[in-house]
Amino acid sequence: MAKLIYSMFTSLDGYITDADGKLDWAAPDAEVHAFANELSRPVGTHLYGRRFYETMAFWETDDATASGDPVMVDFATSWRAADKVVYSTTLAAPMSARTRIERAFDIDEVRRLKAAQDGDLAIAGAGLAAGAFRAGLVDEIHLFLMPVIVGGGTPALPGDLRVDLELLDERRFASGAVYVRHSVRS
Repeated sequence: MAKLIYSMFTSLDGYITDADGKLDWAAPDAEVHAFANELSRPVGTHLYGRRFYETMAFWETDDATASGDPVMVDFATSWRAADKVVYSTTLAAPMSARTRIERAFDIDEVRRLKAAQDGDLAIAGAGLAAGAFRAGLVDEIHLFLMPVIVGGGTPALPGDLRVDLELLDERRFASGAVYVRHSVRS
C-alpha cells in the first residue's frame, strides 16, 4: 500500500505562505532542493488544491529547465513524470500533462488510490492536507523548516486537530534549513 505524504516548506513559525500570500522566502538552495528531489522521486501521484497546483505548474514550462541547472531539471523531469490530481471547483482545464481535475476531495477515492498504487502519494496545500489529516489519511509528514519567521500567513498544519507523531528522520543543511520526517501514529 502506498503512503500519503504531506510535504511542505515552512517558515520556522509554521507558515507555508506569508501574510501577503508570498512564498519566495521558501525557495530552497541547491543542497536542500537536491535532497527534496530525492524524497519526491518515489511519488507516483501528487494531490493538490488549486492554488498550490497553479504554483507547481511552473515545472511543466520550458522556463523550469531553461537554465540547465541540473537540480531544477531533475525536479521538473520527476514532477512531469508523476500523475497529478487537482481538487478545484473553478479550474476549467489542467495546465500540465498527466493531470486530472476533481471537483471535490473524495476520501474514499484517496483510500482507493493508496491501496492500488505502487508509488507513494504526496499531498500539498494546507487546506487540502487539513481534510486529509482529519480523515486519517496522512501517513507521514515531511517538513522543511526554513530559517525565517514570517509572522503570519497560511498555517502549514491544521490548528484544531491533535495528531500524535513519531520522529523518523531529521537533517540540517548549511543554509540553516532543517528537514524533519514524522510518521503519524494510529
